[in-house]
Amino acid sequence: MMESTINIENVVASTKLAEEFDLIKIESELEGAEYNKEKFPGLVYRVKSPRAAFLIFTSGKVVCTGAKNVEDVRTVITNMAQTLKSIGFQDVNLSPEIHVQNIVASADLKTDLNLNAIALGLGLENIEYEPEQFPGLVYRIKTPKVVVLIFSSGKLVVTGGKSPEECEEGVKIVRVQLENLGLL
Repeated sequence: MMESTINIENVVASTKLAEEFDLIKIESELEGAEYNKEKFPGLVYRVKSPRAAFLIFTSGKVVCTGAKNVEDVRTVITNMAQTLKSIGFQDVNLSPEIHVQNIVASADLKTDLNLNAIALGLGLENIEYEPEQFPGLVYRIKTPKVVVLIFSSGKLVVTGGKSPEECEEGVKIVRVQLENLGLL
């Protein structure tokens, strides 16, 4: 297995921990929990170790964001389930199915890139490049279904991946295509 070329910056995952939650009760029991129904329909709760944030909804659904890897997501969601049980929610699923919704990763090709040449080389149907609006080139890859932001510094941001492997594959596709175009 070749060494990873990506750094995972954020993993967003969802799960269902119960049939319903009383968010007012959770807010009163968990220090630092924030619930303001007028502003947002979910309760926001941050945890420190591993670092992540939760959006908890009355439907029992939970979104976890901010984790740096998929293992941490499992850990923090399991911990959250146990915390909710400990404050009186008896029907919490302690081993829920977790769905990774999105992974944001970064990579560095370690060379300056000519985005105008890349825009022409990759073909305009798969890319968006409007330097007046945004300094990066937006490249949509069909398989795996990821979006790669390419910057003139050689830095890449991959988003939309459901696994680290998909993000890794997105970077590999960009690298191979730029090499083939003689732009790397």
